[in-house]
Amino acid sequence: MFVITLRFADKTNAPQFMDGHNAWIKRGFDDGVFLLVGSLQPNAGGVILAHNASPEEIEARVQDDPFVAKGVVSAEVLAIVPGRTDVRLAFLKA
Repeated sequence: MFVITLRFADKTNAPQFMDGHNAWIKRGFDDGVFLLVGSLQPNAGGVILAHNASPEEIEARVQDDPFVAKGVVSAEVLAIVPGRTDVRLAFLKA
């Protein structure tokens, strides 16, 4: 499982790459890799919870985000090995 943080580096360019970024997010959900996408508050960027991919696949996917490629955000990928989960999230331990 991975937590990906996308922190704004240059918000001024965000509008011109927003459509590509949103398409990238949609692909992540369509591919079954993204579980959750949300905003870091206050207006600091975004966070993604991802699974079903290797660290190399996650890193390549992150580099494909237009926001990352164009320097709108800086990305950090945190790999997490779930130890205990609520029963509703047990699939993350598989």
